Amino acid sequence: MNSMNDTGAVAGPASGRTSHTHRLCGLAGTGFIATLAAMVATTLAAALAQAVGVDFEVPDGGETIPLSGFAVVTGFFSVVGIVIAVALLRWSARPAERFVWTAVFLTAISLVPPLLSGANTATTTALLGLHLVPATVMIPTLARSLRTRID
Repeated sequence: MNSMNDTGAVAGPASGRTSHTHRLCGLAGTGFIATLAAMVATTLAAALAQAVGVDFEVPDGGETIPLSGFAVVTGFFSVVGIVIAVALLRWSARPAERFVWTAVFLTAISLVPPLLSGANTATTTALLGLHLVPATVMIPTLARSLRTRID
């Protein structure tokens, strides 16, 4: 809310602080909506893979990864991505560019465990694909949000 003081100048909120806070909140809000979308997309893709015969059994212990596990892990690491994006928005001169490089690098690293798991070919292939599903949702969404929030 703006008001006139007796000198005729318009007094309003400190634009730098409010704008910065607004940018962070907007990025976080966009990120959390993208996180929900990534969780749904990954879980649906895992359910589809199960429907065509992928068992998601990891030989170490013989445990089968439940569908809820895909949602939880996707949600956790998507939130980690949001935190990285917020930090880069706060402390980087080129947050979108640095975020994309960081996120692509971390996605590439995330592809290593499925390759080392010893699971059958179908499970390994599905797990690799399921690492790419949330990346294709989160990385472009957060990068676009970082680009549009530059003053």
